[in-house]
Amino acid sequence: MRGIRLYERTRWRYLLIIISLLVVAASISYTNTVANQLKLDEQKNIQLWADAQKKFVEATDIEYEYCDFTLHSMIEEKNSYIPVILCDEYYRILDARNYNNKDIIIDSSFFKKEIEQLRQKQVPIEIGDENIKNYIFYRQSSLITSLEWFPYFQFAILGMLILISFFTFSFNKQAEQERVWVGMAKETAHQLGTPITSLMGWIENFKLMYPEDEQINMMCEEMNIDVELLKLVADRFSKIGTIPKLEPHNIYKNLAKHYQYVAQRASRKIVFDFPANMDKQYLEAKINPLLFDWVIENLLKNALDSMQGKGTIKASVLQLESYIVIDISDSGKGIPKNKFKSVFLPGYSTKKRGWGLGLSLCKRIIEKYHNGKIFVHKSVVDEGTTFRIQLPVL
Repeated sequence: MRGIRLYERTRWRYLLIIISLLVVAASISYTNTVANQLKLDEQKNIQLWADAQKKFVEATDIEYEYCDFTLHSMIEEKNSYIPVILCDEYYRILDARNYNNKDIIIDSSFFKKEIEQLRQKQVPIEIGDENIKNYIFYRQSSLITSLEWFPYFQFAILGMLILISFFTFSFNKQAEQERVWVGMAKETAHQLGTPITSLMGWIENFKLMYPEDEQINMMCEEMNIDVELLKLVADRFSKIGTIPKLEPHNIYKNLAKHYQYVAQRASRKIVFDFPANMDKQYLEAKINPLLFDWVIENLLKNALDSMQGKGTIKASVLQLESYIVIDISDSGKGIPKNKFKSVFLPGYSTKKRGWGLGLSLCKRIIEKYHNGKIFVHKSVVDEGTTFRIQLPVL
């Protein structure tokens, strides 16, 4: 069921992206079509304006005296938005229009650069005759330039809206998951309370019933250790959702504690390769022992499960410039490279039993509560896996 819901959310997310891209593509296509049409219209207008200029330049004295140039004058005056430059045959500027009131004398350096650029981009319109030859250069209007940039502006706005929607969706989803996590954790802690209390009572009864039986008393002590662990687990669950207090602790001492507990309960075919003289080494990190122990226990338990009773578990600690590295390695069945991130998702599990929440909880504890990182450092199928924890240096 969870997989179906995840598939539905992913499908809608991709559908939204595809629709958005189609809208942007359609907008760009339509705007480009309009811009190209306006460009053609501008070229016609410039040609018409050039023809009017040509008529003035090529008119004889008799034509000036007897011909009506009213229409040509109107055509000339109507160009109020297309930047135009009129040059002689040596590309000296004779006139310029629609350049934001720039003067061809005062702003001569500007127009010199403008002519150089326009000569590289276009073939000018030639007017005049063999004796008098002029050239007309022009730029597209600011309207067309704005239209050409408009689709990209739309794309940027739409992209921002998609990002905002995505982050809003992710935040709401994360908040919902947070409520589910907290509720489930506190309910689990509550449900564990009754059987734990019952087990403690039975252990005390066994001690009272067989006070002189050393074997039973030894078994009761070991059972009591496991009951204390159950109490610790319940306490951890009860603290999910609250901000834990971080205090400096010796990482080597923490590893030594887990080594002693796991080594006594693991198969004799499991070899443990932990740092030597852990009781004499010292490296501090700010942790919450209650929650951090949960992470180490989960990693060691997963290592044991992956090896099926035979193999090597290795632990190492290293201090780098900005963080402390803790590696937990095993010689088990390994993890495919394309699953390195998936193993931390809720519900992911290769075992028939369990909810697939162990590594997901580890990730929350390390990254959310300890400001660190946890990830699959390396893994080879049928050779083993190394999980790496990084904690900030004090």
